[in-house]
Amino acid sequence: MGSAEPQMEGFVGGQKRVKNPLVPIGALLTAGVLTVGLISFRRGDSQLGQKLMRARVVVQGATVALMVGSAYYYGEQTKWFNRSRD
Repeated sequence: MGSAEPQMEGFVGGQKRVKNPLVPIGALLTAGVLTVGLISFRRGDSQLGQKLMRARVVVQGATVALMVGSAYYYGEQTKWFNRSRD
């Protein structure tokens, strides 16, 4: 990236995962629960499949909430950083 916004360089690439490691973990949990739920549907256990699909929605919602919360948190930090530089 260019040097027009040096404070944003920390948000590029792999450093996002370092700042909030729970989001990739939540994404993996979501994928895992979805996979197990689809396997249970395929085997004919629809009650377990429904429970797992509901659990997937909860895990996915928690992951999205973490994403929004971390975006808000790091956005506030960037605002604070810009104010302190002025």
